[in-house]
Amino acid sequence: MIKAILFDLDDTLLWDSKSIEEAFKATCHYAHQKAGTDPEALESSVREAARELYATYDTYEFTQNIGINPFEGLWGDFLDEHDENFLKMKETVPSYRKESWTRGLNSMGITDSVLGEELSEKFRQERKQRPYVYEDTFLVLNEMKENYQLLLLTNGSPHLQNTKLDKTPELLPYFKEIIISGDVGKGKPDPAMFHHALERLKLHKDEVIMVGDNLNTDILGASRIGIKTIWINRRGQTPQKVVPDYEVKALKEVPRIVQNIIK
Repeated sequence: MIKAILFDLDDTLLWDSKSIEEAFKATCHYAHQKAGTDPEALESSVREAARELYATYDTYEFTQNIGINPFEGLWGDFLDEHDENFLKMKETVPSYRKESWTRGLNSMGITDSVLGEELSEKFRQERKQRPYVYEDTFLVLNEMKENYQLLLLTNGSPHLQNTKLDKTPELLPYFKEIIISGDVGKGKPDPAMFHHALERLKLHKDEVIMVGDNLNTDILGASRIGIKTIWINRRGQTPQKVVPDYEVKALKEVPRIVQNIIK
Protein backbone atom coordinates (compact mmCIF):
# COMPACT_ATOMS: atom_id res chain seq x y z
CA MET A 1 0.00 0.00 0.00
CA ILE A 2 1.28 3.48 -0.89
CA LYS A 3 1.66 5.62 2.24
CA ALA A 4 3.87 8.45 0.97
CA ILE A 5 4.65 10.30 -2.24
CA LEU A 6 8.09 11.66 -3.08
CA PHE A 7 7.87 14.77 -5.25
CA ASP A 8 10.66 16.33 -7.25
CA LEU A 9 10.67 20.16 -7.16
CA ASP A 10 12.14 21.76 -10.31
CA ASP A 11 9.99 21.32 -13.41
CA THR A 12 7.68 18.99 -11.48
CA LEU A 13 5.97 21.35 -9.01
CA LEU A 14 7.88 24.54 -9.82
CA TRP A 15 8.15 25.57 -13.48
CA ASP A 16 11.82 26.39 -13.14
CA SER A 17 12.66 26.25 -16.85
CA LYS A 18 10.03 28.92 -17.53
CA SER A 19 11.51 31.11 -14.79
CA ILE A 20 14.90 30.89 -16.48
CA GLU A 21 13.44 31.50 -19.96
CA GLU A 22 11.52 34.58 -18.83
CA ALA A 23 14.56 35.98 -17.01
CA PHE A 24 16.62 35.55 -20.18
CA LYS A 25 13.94 37.25 -22.28
CA ALA A 26 13.74 40.25 -19.96
CA THR A 27 17.51 40.61 -19.69
CA CYS A 28 18.16 40.19 -23.41
CA HIS A 29 15.40 42.70 -24.20
CA TYR A 30 17.16 45.14 -21.86
CA ALA A 31 20.45 44.45 -23.69
CA HIS A 32 18.71 45.18 -27.00
CA GLN A 33 17.63 48.57 -25.67
CA LYS A 34 21.13 49.31 -24.41
CA ALA A 35 23.27 47.94 -27.22
CA GLY A 36 21.00 46.89 -30.08
CA THR A 37 21.78 43.19 -29.76
CA ASP A 38 19.39 40.58 -31.11
CA PRO A 39 17.65 39.14 -28.01
CA GLU A 40 17.37 35.55 -29.20
CA ALA A 41 20.92 35.44 -30.53
CA LEU A 42 22.30 36.88 -27.30
CA GLU A 43 20.41 34.39 -25.16
CA SER A 44 21.70 31.51 -27.24
CA SER A 45 25.28 32.80 -26.99
CA VAL A 46 25.11 33.37 -23.23
CA ARG A 47 23.64 29.93 -22.64
CA GLU A 48 26.45 28.37 -24.68
CA ALA A 49 29.12 30.46 -22.94
CA ALA A 50 27.68 29.57 -19.53
CA ARG A 51 27.71 25.84 -20.25
CA GLU A 52 31.28 25.94 -21.55
CA LEU A 53 32.62 28.07 -18.72
CA TYR A 54 30.77 26.12 -16.03
CA ALA A 55 32.50 22.91 -17.11
CA THR A 56 35.97 24.43 -16.66
CA TYR A 57 35.73 24.97 -12.89
CA ASP A 58 37.09 22.41 -10.45
CA THR A 59 33.65 22.38 -8.79
CA TYR A 60 32.07 20.99 -11.96
CA GLU A 61 32.09 17.34 -10.88
CA PHE A 62 30.56 18.36 -7.56
CA THR A 63 27.79 20.31 -9.29
CA GLN A 64 27.09 17.30 -11.51
CA ASN A 65 26.85 14.99 -8.50
CA ILE A 66 24.60 17.34 -6.53
CA GLY A 67 22.56 18.47 -9.54
CA ILE A 68 23.26 22.20 -9.97
CA ASN A 69 22.99 23.31 -13.59
CA PRO A 70 24.86 26.20 -15.27
CA PHE A 71 21.81 28.48 -15.31
CA GLU A 72 21.32 28.13 -11.57
CA GLY A 73 24.92 29.27 -11.32
CA LEU A 74 23.91 32.43 -13.17
CA TRP A 75 21.65 33.57 -10.33
CA GLY A 76 22.31 31.55 -7.16
CA ASP A 77 24.38 32.85 -4.24
CA PHE A 78 25.43 29.45 -2.81
CA LEU A 79 25.78 30.60 0.79
CA ASP A 80 25.97 27.02 2.09
CA GLU A 81 28.97 26.62 4.36
CA HIS A 82 29.02 22.90 5.19
CA ASP A 83 31.05 21.86 2.13
CA GLU A 84 34.20 23.46 0.71
CA ASN A 85 32.80 23.13 -2.80
CA PHE A 86 29.96 25.48 -1.93
CA LEU A 87 32.50 27.94 -0.51
CA LYS A 88 34.40 27.74 -3.81
CA MET A 89 31.19 28.29 -5.76
CA LYS A 90 30.33 31.34 -3.66
CA GLU A 91 33.71 32.82 -4.64
CA THR A 92 33.50 31.79 -8.28
CA VAL A 93 29.96 32.62 -9.39
CA PRO A 94 30.26 36.44 -9.50
CA SER A 95 33.05 36.25 -12.10
CA TYR A 96 31.31 33.31 -13.81
CA ARG A 97 28.13 35.34 -14.27
CA LYS A 98 29.96 38.40 -15.55
CA GLU A 99 32.15 36.35 -17.90
CA SER A 100 29.21 34.40 -19.34
CA TRP A 101 27.33 37.56 -20.29
CA THR A 102 30.49 39.33 -21.48
CA ARG A 103 31.33 36.40 -23.75
CA GLY A 104 27.77 36.45 -25.05
CA LEU A 105 28.17 40.12 -25.94
CA ASN A 106 31.56 39.41 -27.54
CA SER A 107 29.93 36.92 -29.88
CA MET A 108 27.61 39.75 -30.96
CA GLY A 109 30.64 41.92 -31.75
CA ILE A 110 30.36 43.99 -28.56
CA THR A 111 33.32 44.27 -26.21
CA ASP A 112 31.89 45.71 -23.01
CA SER A 113 32.63 44.01 -19.69
CA VAL A 114 30.80 46.76 -17.79
CA LEU A 115 27.59 45.97 -19.67
CA GLY A 116 28.32 42.26 -19.20
CA GLU A 117 28.40 42.74 -15.45
CA GLU A 118 25.24 44.87 -15.55
CA LEU A 119 23.40 42.18 -17.51
CA SER A 120 24.61 39.47 -15.15
CA GLU A 121 23.09 41.34 -12.22
CA LYS A 122 19.94 42.12 -14.20
CA PHE A 123 19.45 38.42 -14.93
CA ARG A 124 19.81 37.54 -11.24
CA GLN A 125 17.14 40.02 -10.24
CA GLU A 126 14.80 39.02 -13.05
CA ARG A 127 15.04 35.34 -12.11
CA LYS A 128 14.36 36.02 -8.43
CA GLN A 129 11.20 37.92 -9.37
CA ARG A 130 9.83 35.08 -11.51
CA PRO A 131 8.76 32.06 -9.46
CA TYR A 132 6.29 29.99 -11.48
CA VAL A 133 4.18 27.12 -10.16
CA TYR A 134 2.33 24.78 -12.53
CA GLU A 135 -1.41 25.44 -12.61
CA ASP A 136 -2.24 21.95 -11.30
CA THR A 137 0.41 21.84 -8.54
CA PHE A 138 -1.78 22.95 -5.65
CA LEU A 139 -4.77 21.03 -6.97
CA VAL A 140 -2.76 17.82 -6.73
CA LEU A 141 -1.07 18.60 -3.41
CA ASN A 142 -4.42 19.44 -1.81
CA GLU A 143 -5.88 16.18 -3.02
CA MET A 144 -2.92 14.02 -1.95
CA LYS A 145 -2.20 15.55 1.46
CA GLU A 146 -5.34 14.06 2.99
CA ASN A 147 -4.27 10.44 2.61
CA TYR A 148 -0.51 10.43 2.09
CA GLN A 149 2.66 11.75 3.62
CA LEU A 150 4.35 14.10 1.15
CA LEU A 151 8.10 14.46 0.90
CA LEU A 152 10.05 16.86 -1.33
CA LEU A 153 13.17 15.27 -2.83
CA THR A 154 15.21 17.81 -4.78
CA ASN A 155 18.68 18.10 -6.22
CA GLY A 156 20.68 21.28 -5.70
CA SER A 157 22.24 23.72 -3.29
CA PRO A 158 20.29 23.93 -0.02
CA HIS A 159 20.53 27.72 -0.06
CA LEU A 160 19.32 27.99 -3.66
CA GLN A 161 16.50 25.45 -3.31
CA ASN A 162 15.35 27.13 -0.10
CA THR A 163 15.46 30.47 -1.92
CA LYS A 164 13.05 29.02 -4.50
CA LEU A 165 10.79 27.76 -1.71
CA ASP A 166 10.96 31.15 0.03
CA LYS A 167 9.60 32.67 -3.18
CA THR A 168 6.68 30.20 -3.13
CA PRO A 169 6.03 29.81 0.62
CA GLU A 170 2.61 28.31 0.03
CA LEU A 171 4.34 25.05 -1.03
CA LEU A 172 6.08 24.38 2.29
CA PRO A 173 3.14 23.37 4.51
CA TYR A 174 2.34 20.37 2.32
CA PHE A 175 5.56 18.51 3.04
CA LYS A 176 6.40 16.43 6.07
CA GLU A 177 10.05 16.33 5.01
CA ILE A 178 12.26 18.24 2.57
CA ILE A 179 15.48 16.57 1.44
CA ILE A 180 18.01 18.51 -0.65
CA SER A 181 20.93 16.73 -2.29
CA GLY A 182 23.44 19.35 -1.16
CA ASP A 183 22.67 18.36 2.43
CA VAL A 184 22.97 14.64 1.73
CA GLY A 185 26.19 14.91 -0.29
CA LYS A 186 24.81 12.91 -3.21
CA GLY A 187 22.14 13.80 -5.73
CA LYS A 188 19.52 11.84 -7.64
CA PRO A 189 19.92 9.27 -9.20
CA ASP A 190 22.27 8.15 -6.40
CA PRO A 191 20.46 5.64 -4.16
CA ALA A 192 21.59 7.60 -1.07
CA MET A 193 18.91 10.23 -1.69
CA PHE A 194 16.13 7.65 -1.81
CA HIS A 195 17.39 5.62 1.15
CA HIS A 196 17.55 8.86 3.10
CA ALA A 197 13.93 9.59 2.20
CA LEU A 198 12.78 6.15 3.33
CA GLU A 199 14.65 6.53 6.62
CA ARG A 200 13.10 9.92 7.31
CA LEU A 201 9.61 8.59 6.58
CA LYS A 202 10.25 5.27 8.37
CA LEU A 203 8.74 3.45 5.41
CA HIS A 204 9.71 0.63 3.05
CA LYS A 205 10.34 1.03 -0.69
CA ASP A 206 6.99 -0.54 -1.62
CA GLU A 207 5.15 2.02 0.52
CA VAL A 208 6.26 5.08 -1.48
CA ILE A 209 6.12 6.29 -5.07
CA MET A 210 8.35 8.84 -6.82
CA VAL A 211 6.87 11.60 -8.99
CA GLY A 212 9.25 13.57 -11.22
CA ASP A 213 9.95 14.99 -14.66
CA ASN A 214 13.51 13.77 -15.16
CA LEU A 215 14.09 10.23 -16.38
CA ASN A 216 17.81 10.24 -15.61
CA THR A 217 17.54 11.48 -12.03
CA ASP A 218 14.06 11.04 -10.52
CA ILE A 219 12.96 7.92 -12.35
CA LEU A 220 16.30 6.13 -12.69
CA GLY A 221 17.26 6.70 -9.07
CA ALA A 222 13.96 5.49 -7.63
CA SER A 223 13.85 2.49 -9.98
CA ARG A 224 17.33 1.41 -8.91
CA ILE A 225 16.15 0.65 -5.39
CA GLY A 226 12.73 -0.71 -6.33
CA ILE A 227 10.56 2.37 -5.74
CA LYS A 228 7.66 2.71 -8.18
CA THR A 229 7.78 5.80 -10.39
CA ILE A 230 5.45 8.22 -12.16
CA TRP A 231 7.10 10.19 -14.94
CA ILE A 232 5.59 13.56 -15.85
CA ASN A 233 6.25 13.79 -19.57
CA ARG A 234 4.94 17.25 -20.46
CA ARG A 235 7.10 17.57 -23.60
CA GLY A 236 6.07 14.30 -25.21
CA GLN A 237 9.50 12.68 -25.03
CA THR A 238 10.12 9.02 -25.81
CA PRO A 239 11.84 7.09 -22.99
CA GLN A 240 14.99 5.29 -24.10
CA LYS A 241 16.99 3.33 -21.53
CA VAL A 242 15.02 4.41 -18.46
CA VAL A 243 11.41 3.25 -18.41
CA PRO A 244 9.02 4.51 -15.69
CA ASP A 245 6.29 2.40 -14.11
CA TYR A 246 3.71 5.03 -15.08
CA GLU A 247 3.75 7.95 -17.48
CA VAL A 248 1.51 11.03 -17.48
CA LYS A 249 1.31 14.24 -19.45
CA ALA A 250 0.38 16.44 -16.49
CA LEU A 251 0.65 16.46 -12.73
CA LYS A 252 -3.14 16.36 -12.37
CA GLU A 253 -3.14 12.74 -13.59
CA VAL A 254 -1.06 11.56 -10.60
CA PRO A 255 -3.86 11.10 -8.00
CA ARG A 256 -5.79 8.70 -10.25
CA ILE A 257 -2.72 6.51 -10.74
CA VAL A 258 -1.85 6.41 -7.05
CA GLN A 259 -5.43 5.50 -6.14
CA ASN A 260 -5.49 2.69 -8.72
CA ILE A 261 -2.28 1.23 -7.31
CA ILE A 262 -3.97 0.92 -3.94
CA LYS A 263 -6.90 -0.94 -5.49
